[in-house]
Amino acid sequence: MGKPAADEIILSYNDVVLRRSDLEILSGPYYLNDRIIEFYFSLLSSSHPSQDILLVSPSIAFWITNCPDVDDLKSFLEPLKLSDKNLVIFPVNNNDDVSLAEGGSHWSLLAYYRSADVFVHHDSNHQMNRRHAMKLYKSVVGYISGSSSDGNKYLECIGTPQQVNGYDCGLYVTATARTICSWYGSGESKNDKDLWFSAVKGQVTPLVVSELRKEILGLIKDLMAKK
Repeated sequence: MGKPAADEIILSYNDVVLRRSDLEILSGPYYLNDRIIEFYFSLLSSSHPSQDILLVSPSIAFWITNCPDVDDLKSFLEPLKLSDKNLVIFPVNNNDDVSLAEGGSHWSLLAYYRSADVFVHHDSNHQMNRRHAMKLYKSVVGYISGSSSDGNKYLECIGTPQQVNGYDCGLYVTATARTICSWYGSGESKNDKDLWFSAVKGQVTPLVVSELRKEILGLIKDLMAKK
């Protein structure tokens, strides 16, 4: 049986397909799903069209984290050309069930910055996803930096802004990703020894996050109107 009309496809943007239910998620105080985060990452990629930046979709990040076969993982990662990127941003989800594509209850963000050869984990809920972020780090570090997975290149950003409710974690991920991309594109990265930390702390606020939910909804509706 097909999807009911109530959850019809409303927009195809690049490789992302959005459905009617995604509008409902953005209209209310709900946890963001994979599709909305992938859509916003695709928008960011279009806004920052640098060959140095890669924003990894939630489904790909999940597969990297949970791929059971080293050879399969290697062949899967090759097309991403991770070793050619200076900035790579991964969404992290706490789903432990590989049979459930859109499970989990919390999002966080893991960013790799080649110029400093460091992975930074931003978690808006007291490092709730630390185990999952570390698992992703260990899966990908050998392919992206050439380093071992001993943890020397992994950093928990303890100054990450914290969410004020139980459902905005995905918006903190999107807001943080936007801030990091802007920081990188502005040229501040060349002189900033503290990386993007102060930018994230100053720009990812509860008000900004709340407005970003409305902004994403508006962007989708604008794109729908142009179809």
